[in-house]
Amino acid sequence: MAPFTYCALALAFVGSAFAAPAPLSGLLEKRVDHSGRGTFFNVGLGACGKVNKDSDHIVAIASTRFQAAKGGSCDQFVQITNKKNGKKAFGLVRDSCPGCSDGDLDMSPSLFQALGASLDQGVMDIVWHFEPKGFRP
Repeated sequence: MAPFTYCALALAFVGSAFAAPAPLSGLLEKRVDHSGRGTFFNVGLGACGKVNKDSDHIVAIASTRFQAAKGGSCDQFVQITNKKNGKKAFGLVRDSCPGCSDGDLDMSPSLFQALGASLDQGVMDIVWHFEPKGFRP
């Protein structure tokens, strides 16, 4: 092949690389399910710096998870499913839970009850995931 042909092929190859579409990073997020225990607590001033009421659907995530995100999970919704009955509800992260393991959530009484559990029960098995930032139910 002539040197001109090699140059033309090289330029065509390089040009196609620049014309390739940009990846869609940030537009799609892989959902990661977490499993653990769901408990409830009486809310108030949370680690996110906001005051809440027991009637709000509020979530406290494990302190280790909260600290690893440097509070970046504040005001992010999670979807929670009660494994026993399949009921689902959304909760807003507004606090951290020092006694929770990584997959556990501590919930406001109203959120706990929305998942079909009584406060007398106290604990339920749950699966949950974060919703994308900016999500509103």
